[in-house]
Amino acid sequence: MEKAQKRLSQILAKHSSIPISDYKHLKIANTIISHGKKRNRILKYFRFVGCFIVLITLCQSDVLLTRKKCLLSAPPSFTNLFRQPEDCNICQSITKIDKVYNISYQDFDRIYAKNSKPVLIKNATQGWKAMEVFDFDFIKDLYSSVDNFQDPTCQFFRYKTEFNSLTEALNMSPARAKLTAGEEPWYIGWSNCNKEGENILQDYFQKPYFLPSLSENIAFSWIFMGGPGKGAPLHVDNVLFPSWQAQIKGRKEWRLSPPPECSFECKSMSVIVEPGDIIAVDSNLWYHETIILPGELSITIGAEFD
Repeated sequence: MEKAQKRLSQILAKHSSIPISDYKHLKIANTIISHGKKRNRILKYFRFVGCFIVLITLCQSDVLLTRKKCLLSAPPSFTNLFRQPEDCNICQSITKIDKVYNISYQDFDRIYAKNSKPVLIKNATQGWKAMEVFDFDFIKDLYSSVDNFQDPTCQFFRYKTEFNSLTEALNMSPARAKLTAGEEPWYIGWSNCNKEGENILQDYFQKPYFLPSLSENIAFSWIFMGGPGKGAPLHVDNVLFPSWQAQIKGRKEWRLSPPPECSFECKSMSVIVEPGDIIAVDSNLWYHETIILPGELSITIGAEFD
């Protein structure tokens, strides 16, 4: 720094007698000006590249065109950057997803719910009519009988499909719906925020028996449906409560990963969910993705619980 200051003083002393109007003709002045222009061009370039990357990310995340009140909404990859870091003590001792049978609501609450510990409850949907009647055609007919079943405020996840709404998805070709060889694979999910539709659905399932008596299903239920292959990509939810999800048809592999800040202290885990099983997981803590296993169409239904 001292050398630079000394050099600048020498330059100023050497050219002190030159009129200000002639400074622009000096080699050193031209060098400084050209460096400044080059720096500005570089800054403009990086600003352009940055805006371009943000725009592409928004387009890939399907958020530029939305029916929500916000004109633009940040994709999960952005919003997750600002989430509160987790205390890794909550997952350090969890090394696998327990499989349990006939668990009492007291044990479920004490061992799993209060500790954000994921668990698979086997044969947990006994008596549910959904186990007997749910298939693609049944769900299509059920929703078609409800007025305005696709409320614009209901969320619809198209994942890797081209569908823009549940209405479009349920009107796919019969061959594709039946997972016929050669047809495009598909997997979708949606929320049942239509009150009439939700009331009809509740005739086919009930609150899981292992939830505490004072616990309630929060808000509305969700349905996820699709054929073998990739289901939901790795993500973490931004909801208020933990969730349960019942496997009605098909088989699905759940893969859970700890938050990034806990990746060196906590383990990733996986479990296969069979028809009649319910997985309960704090999806606000555990990053999760699903794989639909070969076989029949996978249908799951779930909700949050307090």
